[in-house]
Amino acid sequence: MYKSLLTALLLCVSVAACAAEDLSSVTLVLGDQARNLRSLVEASGVMKDAPYHYRWANFQGAAPLFEAQRAGAVDTSYAGDLPVLMAAAGGVDLKIIATNVGDAGSNGLIVPADSPIHSVSDLAGKTVVVSSARGSISQHLLYEALQEAGIKREAVSVRFVLPVDASAAFNSGQIAAWATFDPYLGIAEQHGARLLRDSKGLTTALSFVTATNSALKDPFKRLAIADFARRLAKARAWGIAHPDDYNQVYAALTRLSPQASAPITARISHGIRPISAEDIKKVQGVSDLFSSLAILPQKVDVQAITDTSVFEAGSE
Repeated sequence: MYKSLLTALLLCVSVAACAAEDLSSVTLVLGDQARNLRSLVEASGVMKDAPYHYRWANFQGAAPLFEAQRAGAVDTSYAGDLPVLMAAAGGVDLKIIATNVGDAGSNGLIVPADSPIHSVSDLAGKTVVVSSARGSISQHLLYEALQEAGIKREAVSVRFVLPVDASAAFNSGQIAAWATFDPYLGIAEQHGARLLRDSKGLTTALSFVTATNSALKDPFKRLAIADFARRLAKARAWGIAHPDDYNQVYAALTRLSPQASAPITARISHGIRPISAEDIKKVQGVSDLFSSLAILPQKVDVQAITDTSVFEAGSE
């Protein structure tokens, strides 16, 4: 009976084609970072008629988000390529289900306005704070920027601090250099921080929507997650087409002024789409690099942690 039910559900062309009561007992817990996804969903209104229940779980960075996913406290998550790899290598039960094409300007290496540090080369012998934890997109940026500048990684001392704490320390002059990401990057820049290098030309700028394997094995939750991915893609497209409306909601949720949040929302994403073979190839390169550096505790086969059948081309 279970197999026949699963077959019937998977044969549905879309969630809308299935009876609404099929998903009425489903509740998804949607993991988010700094309210990025929630602001987009609420601004676009794409979830208003969702045939399932959902609630948001917000985290300040990828590390605590994936700890929640490890514990089964969230069904989906959203993070950059290296944090996803770190989570998978650390045993988090997940599958990549959709690609977010990010903006490389949303990840940056910054110093205070009056800092004597004027280039990445000047970081030799200094301490750089990286948010949010080992294996973050900001650590990726730092390592690539050091290589570009011809500086050995060992020449820089690295400390890992969650972004809220790092932001307070940076603003009070306790941090000489900080590798971080939006919205923390944008806020710091608006308070006078000086950008040494962003991720343009250095990292993939890809991030991913993931789901737990346990959630995907539940046929009802799988349908709901597939529907959520489609709606999220529509929300991203809406946000790109309506930047001012999106910015207003983002500002309200993050308690920033619309003027302060505008530069952040302008570089938040270039769209969500199905995972491509090129995405997998690029992220496998990241996995191989950070495995060789012993940042990842073990090698990750990106293809093996990817499920392209949840959100397919033409389904969005």
